[in-house]
Amino acid sequence: MSLPLLKLGAVLSTMAMISNWMSQTLPSLVGLNTTRLSTPDTLTQISPKEGWQVYSSAQDPDGRCICTVVAPEQNLCSRDAKSRQLRQLLEKVQNMSQSIEVLNLRTQRDFQYVLKMETQMKGLKAKFRQIEDDRKTLMTKHFQELREKMDELLPLIPVLEQYKTDAKLITQFKEEIRNLSAVLTGIQEEIGAYDYEELHQRVLSLETRLRDCMKKLSDYTNNKIVREYKSIADFVSGAESRTYNLPFKWAGTNHVVYNGSLYFNKYQSNIIIKYSFDMGRVLAQRSLEYAGFHNVYPYTWGGFSDIDLMADEIGLWAVYATNQNAGNIVISQLNQDTLEVMKSWNTGYPKRSAGESFMICGTLYVTNSHLTGAKVYYSYSTKTSTYEYTDIPFHNQYFHISMLDYNARDRALYAWNNGHQVLFNVTLFHIIKTEDDT
Repeated sequence: MSLPLLKLGAVLSTMAMISNWMSQTLPSLVGLNTTRLSTPDTLTQISPKEGWQVYSSAQDPDGRCICTVVAPEQNLCSRDAKSRQLRQLLEKVQNMSQSIEVLNLRTQRDFQYVLKMETQMKGLKAKFRQIEDDRKTLMTKHFQELREKMDELLPLIPVLEQYKTDAKLITQFKEEIRNLSAVLTGIQEEIGAYDYEELHQRVLSLETRLRDCMKKLSDYTNNKIVREYKSIADFVSGAESRTYNLPFKWAGTNHVVYNGSLYFNKYQSNIIIKYSFDMGRVLAQRSLEYAGFHNVYPYTWGGFSDIDLMADEIGLWAVYATNQNAGNIVISQLNQDTLEVMKSWNTGYPKRSAGESFMICGTLYVTNSHLTGAKVYYSYSTKTSTYEYTDIPFHNQYFHISMLDYNARDRALYAWNNGHQVLFNVTLFHIIKTEDDT
């Protein structure tokens, strides 16, 4: 933009120099340098005998110079040298006037072109600035989106590693089944026809029992029928006192009955449901934000045990895992009426490495397996926000625990152990530290 403006300035400067030259040089060439110039509004009486005199001078609306000249009383057609000089000078002035007119037209055209270009340049500059701002905004937006996506994917790495471990375990199971099939084939070849028939009947009987067991397990883990028993004896004998038909199916085995209501995880979701037994309807439901569900972060035995609801002397709790906490256990204290999370604690223990867990007096205790040889291996106190590793043996009589919860009223742990309801009495010891122990 600066170059056309400089060019226009040079043209205007040239015109000013030409006008100045005419006003100063023309009178001296014709012997008029002692003549006084008057404005268009002033008339100066000059005698014609004095020679050529400028009577008046002005500019028209287009900026051209207009002069009124008084000639001396003599023959204008004389051939003297001064007349020839005058004619030559008039021709030069006429030529210069034409040149100035052409220059003026070019200048006006260039000036309009410059104004047009200036407008276009301003528009382009604004567009480039907008493009630059948009580019920075888009880059920042895309970068932020990529950053958020990476933040979401990063915690999944330990989960993928766990899946790899599970895949190896499944491969081992397949190999064991293949070996067992080979052994059974060998046994079949060695035994006689009558013995084989007897073995076949036993296998059929075992298969029937297995199906019945699986049906009970399915009813327990993927249904919406709740059966109430007045006592443990009625439970053992199967004498139901009342049956409730829930509006939603539950997921897993980690439900809890607290103050007359059932709290459970809605099937294939991270929604918590509060169902009142007295009213026979749902009183509240709320999504447990970021909580994994549907076997994303279950206990070691699987079974859609992602979200574990439990109660102790303090209140209602939810134990689960999130991507944001890299699949590690999160403890949340819930409002029993609204199911709102009142406070949460992020632990460093992987949820998929935990066999089961339970809460006592605001402290979470975690087992390291659901199989034989399991131990209470880890504890986290919500009162002090601290953890410690423990080594408390846990008797697993029937080899497979799929539910473990603490009942504060009975001071006992209730476990579902391979189709058996098992109770463990709990004794709490209070350790008093002295100054010497600190």
